[in-house]
Amino acid sequence: MASDGTLRLVRLGGGPAPGDLEAALPLVELTALGHGSGWSGPRFTGTALGTRLRHRGHRSGTRAGWEWLMVELHDPLTGLTASVELSSPTGLPVLRSRVRLRNDGTEPLVVQSVSSLLLSGLPAPDTLDVHRARNDWLAECRWYAEPLRAAVADINAGAHQHDSRAALCLVGRGSWPTDGHLPMGALTERGGAGRAWVWQVESPAGWRWDLGERAHGTYLALNGPTDAEHQWRVRLTPGEEFTTVPGVLALGSGLDAALAALTSYRRAVRRPHPDHTTLPVVFNDYMNTLMGDPTTEKLLPLIDAAAEAGAEYFCIDSGWYDDDTRGWWDSVGEWLPSARRFPDGGIVAVLDRIRERGMVPGLWLEPEVVGVRSPVAAALPPEAFFQRDAVRLTEQGRHQLDLRHPAARAHLDKTVDRIVGDWGVGYLKLDYNIVVSPGTQAPGDLAPGAGLLGHARAYLEWLSEVLDRYPGLVIENCASGGMRMDGASLAVTQLQSTSDQQDPLRYPPIAAAAPSAVPPEQSAVWAYPQPEFDDDLIAFTLGGALLGRIHLSGHLDRMSQRQLGLVRDAVATYKAIRGGLARAEPFWPLGLPGWTDEWVALGMRVPDGPSYVLVWRRGGEAEGGTSRRTELRLGIGRMGHLAAREVRTEILHPSAPGAGSAVWDGDGDGDGDGLRVSLPRTPGVLLVRLTSGA
Repeated sequence: MASDGTLRLVRLGGGPAPGDLEAALPLVELTALGHGSGWSGPRFTGTALGTRLRHRGHRSGTRAGWEWLMVELHDPLTGLTASVELSSPTGLPVLRSRVRLRNDGTEPLVVQSVSSLLLSGLPAPDTLDVHRARNDWLAECRWYAEPLRAAVADINAGAHQHDSRAALCLVGRGSWPTDGHLPMGALTERGGAGRAWVWQVESPAGWRWDLGERAHGTYLALNGPTDAEHQWRVRLTPGEEFTTVPGVLALGSGLDAALAALTSYRRAVRRPHPDHTTLPVVFNDYMNTLMGDPTTEKLLPLIDAAAEAGAEYFCIDSGWYDDDTRGWWDSVGEWLPSARRFPDGGIVAVLDRIRERGMVPGLWLEPEVVGVRSPVAAALPPEAFFQRDAVRLTEQGRHQLDLRHPAARAHLDKTVDRIVGDWGVGYLKLDYNIVVSPGTQAPGDLAPGAGLLGHARAYLEWLSEVLDRYPGLVIENCASGGMRMDGASLAVTQLQSTSDQQDPLRYPPIAAAAPSAVPPEQSAVWAYPQPEFDDDLIAFTLGGALLGRIHLSGHLDRMSQRQLGLVRDAVATYKAIRGGLARAEPFWPLGLPGWTDEWVALGMRVPDGPSYVLVWRRGGEAEGGTSRRTELRLGIGRMGHLAAREVRTEILHPSAPGAGSAVWDGDGDGDGDGLRVSLPRTPGVLLVRLTSGA
């Protein structure tokens, strides 16, 4: 506690506390109308309401494998109480923080911003690199790094006796929470094996994080939506409460170690489901195959071929409801099967065929949208949709349901009960292909950003209720691929679409970096071999999914038996290793990939088991016609768990000989050890199992 009575979070991970306790930041920073300026980064001038919060009590304990500390702060002027919940899964170097505000005063209070996690005392910006992840449609999970000092100017604070207001700020807006950037970031100390801090903001709507300089050190601020960035405000009348989205910080001896800890945390917070351990193979008819144009005639041979290849789920993607020759984009919403597309026995006969071939049937659905030409648009009350100034919003020929309204929920409950309860569908791919920004302002919403967060939370509550009714149902989260790849959604749904990327040569950096954001057992990666591909390209596109979740597609029904055999071999390999993937920790032997890298690598370490390394080689000849290198050495530096051990290598994929080689090169003492991989042709891929002895 500082001399002014405010609590400060001063240390994580057992390191030394900062020498100047007074320079540390308050435990909570918030602004409210009439009690401080609008949010523009943590300035801490002493005028914001957060600096008046005083310690009123705390308690701690252990519950269900978690350690927790609850700190209660109170502002006597407004009567606002802030309860800060700090928690950590036992044994994991991960801190989760969220703040619950309650108005215990006598007058309403309009809150404009409130931090989820605020931490100072990190090393000085000069010693740190900052890592961010671009996340664009068809180009997801593109991490890049730069010195933190490049963004946070050095103003010689010691001479001027005050801190720089220069800060690095990253913001996510709109109803696609991961459009533009992942709601994540990282800091690493220079020097190779230095410490690392990785964070995520678990918001299904807006978010913001800041890095800046404070007392010769670095501060980190994690926020959900704010007034200045997202048009978010909430009015707390006496007795009312609001809880922030969680902010999460993982620590590690390096970036890979911190991301591994964050992976374990994500497993600890998500809803339990059998899918997380069984990892069934899913065939989906969309990507580079039917592309939203399913019919009985097209589906039946695909179903047979997918079953022969070893698929365990078969999902019919978009278009199954389309009976309109003008197109289905702006007419969706009823979710009734097309009689034109399924003339003999309807869609139920096709679903029965899937079951007859030993697979679980699935369907695509875009539950939150209603086309402007849909009968549902007129049948539901206006309040069931997103609106601004009492005008229903329209985006790309569609309206957006507001899942806080009972009529909207009843409509979707009826839809799911028909599809899952009556038709026996066991897999739902839930897509979302429009963006609504900044949100909705229904009666009772003070600002559209608050309406958007309210809807997004209600949507996840609705999904949880669906899974309560149908506990065996598997739900895939998709928003034009990976535009909703946030921690809040991952905690409820079983699979996460990683991309809509259709080019197999562009997918490797996405597939390799996806485990930084999604546990491998939830990371759905497209594998779409085609009959016109040569054997190398078939192996390449299949191999990219073997350390995640296979989302098989492609015209398997047009393949030769030899080609289909290559698909069967890859699926069999996946089934042989998937049990370990459900517990594996990711690592990156070459570092997180660049978008144009010729060589890309991803590793998975199974606790008390083998490690797997997946290596892609893209490209061909270098400029001037000279051959690029065909051999790559993966040093022991990022595979330290194999240091000083004898290591046996085994190529699991591709199954055909001659595709490449992998040799552990070293004498077992750790110095100079590493994996030497040769891929003489491009495109090339190898999945290698590394088994270590004593």
